[in-house]
Amino acid sequence: MKKVNKLEVLKSYIGKEFSVTPSPFMKWLNPIVLSVEEGKLSFQYMVRKEMLNPVGTLHGGVTAAIVDDVIGATVFSFNEDFFYTTVNNVIDYFASAREGELVIAETSIIKKGKQMVNAQCEVWNSDRTRLIARGYSNLLKTSKPV
Repeated sequence: MKKVNKLEVLKSYIGKEFSVTPSPFMKWLNPIVLSVEEGKLSFQYMVRKEMLNPVGTLHGGVTAAIVDDVIGATVFSFNEDFFYTTVNNVIDYFASAREGELVIAETSIIKKGKQMVNAQCEVWNSDRTRLIARGYSNLLKTSKPV
């Protein structure tokens, strides 16, 4: 059986919704793939009503989920045979986003070892003039095959 190149799968979705994810939650977030390199992704999200907090801005938990999910996809870009799980996810919040706005999540890998990955993600408004949040995460390689 031929091994699927996960990086090439990600690249094939540039400009489209990433619908082939094994994550039902990522399907709910409904990202559009903007750019893909090994260890570096950029996804765009539309802020929907069900993503808001009581004051009408993007919920911090949804922002954290975006950071966690897109970092997971970034690890996927290394074409690993096993899933990684998040050990921690630290988010700094700087600005808000409202319903109907587009936000862009950009990731980069700080360090990739044999068992652990340290990554960061910045969430920006659509024209990248306002940093909404920055997150850092450590992920641990599991024994569960992809």
